[in-house]
Amino acid sequence: MELTLTKLPWYAQVGAFVALAVGGCGVFFYYYEMPAKADLVTRQTQLDALRGDISKGLNTAKKLPEFQAQVADLEGRLKNLKQILPEEKDAADLLNRMQTVAAQSNMIIKGFKPNPPVTKQLHAEWPITLELEGTYHNLATFFDRVGKFTRIVNITGLDVKGRDRPDANGSITATCTATTFVLLDKPAPPKPGARGAGPGAAPATAPPARGA
Repeated sequence: MELTLTKLPWYAQVGAFVALAVGGCGVFFYYYEMPAKADLVTRQTQLDALRGDISKGLNTAKKLPEFQAQVADLEGRLKNLKQILPEEKDAADLLNRMQTVAAQSNMIIKGFKPNPPVTKQLHAEWPITLELEGTYHNLATFFDRVGKFTRIVNITGLDVKGRDRPDANGSITATCTATTFVLLDKPAPPKPGARGAGPGAAPATAPPARGA
């Protein structure tokens, strides 16, 4: 049986065309319009995200000089800290400095004995036993000059004795411990059960101030 629209009444033909048109529009909307809108929404979201990233990048670029200044300031502080707390022990350098200030103070270093370091969390304490010979006045001058070192040096355990045969250049002998400090490259792990080892512990304190 052959189907043709020409045999239908005119209003049936119009209705058939309308039905076909509506069906075609529905197919177009469902298979083309909806996916296109979803893709457009996705692309708009991506575009908004990219614009946000660009905005953040521009803001960061504006702050770059400020960041560079902060980095330069931190590097300067680190350099100063390394002068006060060197990263390595250098007995020869410290002995040379001690001998220089001893000569300037008219003191004689009779003994210079580095002892084993004591490791703390962020630094190590490096005690050195000193034996000195001179006068009371010169000893005080020597300690004053040691106290002005850029590198921290603490003087403890001072023991002064009078010489059996004093002269103009030397009336006393003195022994003491000169403790300097070394900055650890990697912080030492806290001991189990030690105070400050748990979460939220207070930060480690800095080495004590130098003394004369």
